[in-house]
Amino acid sequence: MEVKILSAKFDIKDAHMLEVAKQHGAYSQLDKLFSMEPVAVIEEVKNSGLRGRGGAGFPAGLKWSFLPKGLNKPVYLTVNSDESEPATFKDRYILVRDPHMMIEGIIICCYAIGCHDAYIYIRGEYTSQVKALQKAIDEAYAAGYLGEKVAGHDFKLDVTVHRGAGAYICGEETALLESIEGKKGQPRSKPPFPAVEGLYGCPTIINNVQTIASLPYIIENGAAAYKQYGTEKSPGTHLFGISGHVNKPGMYELPLGLPILDVIEKVAGGVLNGKKLKAIIPGGSSTPVQTPEDAKDLTLDYESMAAHKTMFGSGGIVVLDETVDIVKLVENLAQFYHHESCGQCTPCREGLGWILKIVKKILRGDGTSADIDLLVELCDNIEMKTVCVLSAACTMPVRSYLIKFRHEFEAYVKKGASAQANVKQG
Repeated sequence: MEVKILSAKFDIKDAHMLEVAKQHGAYSQLDKLFSMEPVAVIEEVKNSGLRGRGGAGFPAGLKWSFLPKGLNKPVYLTVNSDESEPATFKDRYILVRDPHMMIEGIIICCYAIGCHDAYIYIRGEYTSQVKALQKAIDEAYAAGYLGEKVAGHDFKLDVTVHRGAGAYICGEETALLESIEGKKGQPRSKPPFPAVEGLYGCPTIINNVQTIASLPYIIENGAAAYKQYGTEKSPGTHLFGISGHVNKPGMYELPLGLPILDVIEKVAGGVLNGKKLKAIIPGGSSTPVQTPEDAKDLTLDYESMAAHKTMFGSGGIVVLDETVDIVKLVENLAQFYHHESCGQCTPCREGLGWILKIVKKILRGDGTSADIDLLVELCDNIEMKTVCVLSAACTMPVRSYLIKFRHEFEAYVKKGASAQANVKQG
């Protein structure tokens, strides 16, 4: 099942170092790149069908084509390496094991869009990843792959690493831009969209690490070669982080379109200790949960996820066995999103805290069935009523747990009511 495109050098000793990376093809496509017209590069990426690997799945080449023409302003690229979605750990593999692949991808993207200044926004907690990335960038500058003349060609490019300060919200693209500009990391109202007015008020393309790292393969082998993997509408491969109750947790590069239950069984070794599968979080903590019945025909691609009323997200698959307490899981989830709300919008700032208080009330044994109904109502009234989608990132999965595992919430209500009745009788 596994394919080695993004992960081709992950198991090669010292592949993060320039000389070793070059021995295995790093920067080998730059002469070909600079022989192409920038518009031809954009078309090749469009034709490959590469979709943004940060979660939304928007076609990368199409996003690049949205940049306005003829503006007397610089164009910026920002690479989103914030990777703060719980259960997601794919990008850090690229940063540590093959950072030069991403740097080469940055060169490709910047040449295509006419950008001479790129920023990599990286999660603040990623200390070892920052060191590895900065060392690779320094090597690239010393070797002439970055700077005044990229690989000897008449193209200038500077790359700057910007560390975040541990805010999940800065994974949202406009909050990321605000943070780079030195402001509080809060999302902007859109429009204008970043491609028109982004970093410092200039046209800006924002792509995920994995999206950018996919570009060298596409330039080297062509769009058709990339499309031989995956499905028609979701082509290529993806780095899937599989965690939770499986026998072989880890990061796996797989073609899109595989049945999720097959991947759990054949790639991740099945449910840990032979226990029964209870549920699957398919793409990071913000994606609606799937029961085994839901997942029987679910495949790892954007269209199948949407058809199952969930999302592909970041590709962080979490496997939950029969021992998991769903109500406690929801408490943990709500606590995270309430803490990470930037506080800009009232529905998110107040509503997520309200959800958390009600879940805690149910866990204490003080809840009622009306509280469960209120939780669903809150989800409906909070979701998409805010500037960004953080509120939806909490309410969509919470609603899915409330609907599919309501009996577990009701069990806490009944247990609490019974305990209270016994106290009164005593």
